[in-house]
Amino acid sequence: MAAASSVAGPIGGASPRGRVAGAANKGQQTRQLIVDAALDLAETAGLEGLSIGSLAAHVGMSKSGVFAHFGSREELQISVLKEYDRRFTNEIFQPALAQARGLPRVRALFDNWMARASVEIRSGCIFIGGAVEFDDRPGAVRDVLVASVQAWLTALERAVRQAIDEGHLLPEAQPEQLVFEIHGLILALHYEARLLHKPAAVDRARKGFEDVLSRYVQPGRLR
Repeated sequence: MAAASSVAGPIGGASPRGRVAGAANKGQQTRQLIVDAALDLAETAGLEGLSIGSLAAHVGMSKSGVFAHFGSREELQISVLKEYDRRFTNEIFQPALAQARGLPRVRALFDNWMARASVEIRSGCIFIGGAVEFDDRPGAVRDVLVASVQAWLTALERAVRQAIDEGHLLPEAQPEQLVFEIHGLILALHYEARLLHKPAAVDRARKGFEDVLSRYVQPGRLR
C-alpha cells in the first residue's frame, strides 16, 4: 500500500506536474490575449503607439501583469510583429500553395494580398506603418520587421521564378523587377486609399497588376 501511495498523485487534486502544465498553459493563453489586443492597437496607433500602460488599460490588467509577460516595450513590439507575420503568412501565402506552380500561384498570392490590403485600408498595415516608423532606426524591432518583409518578397519572387520555369512567363522576365512593381502597386494602393481617399484605388491596383503581367506573360497565357 505504501508503494502505491508513493506513485499516486495528491488525493483530491492534480499532480504537481499537472498543476505546472496548467499554469504554463494559462500563461500562454494570457500572453496570446495580450498580443492580440496589442496588434489591434498597433494597427491604428502604430508600433510606436504601443505602451505597457495603454495596453494594460485596454485588456483590463495591471501594468505589472502585462509587464510580467513582456519585460520591455521592445519585446512587446517584436511579439506584435511576429504575430502579424504569422497571420500574414496564413492568410496570403499558405492558401496560395494550393494553386498550381506558376502563374496561377502568382495570381493567388496577389489576390490574397489584395484581399488583406482592402481590409487594411481601414485599419492600417503593420509592415507599411512599421517601415515608416523604423526605416532609419537600427535595432531589434527593425531587424524583425526587415526579416519578415524580406521573407515575404522572397517567397513572391520564388513564385515568379517558378512561373518562368513553367513557361507561363517569358524567359527574359526579371523576377526582381516584377516583384518590385507588384510591391509598388500595394504601396500605392495604401497611399491613395488611406491618405487621399480615392475610391478607385483598389480597381487601379488590380488593373496595374494585369498591366504588369501583360508585359511578361507568354502569348496566349493570361491566367
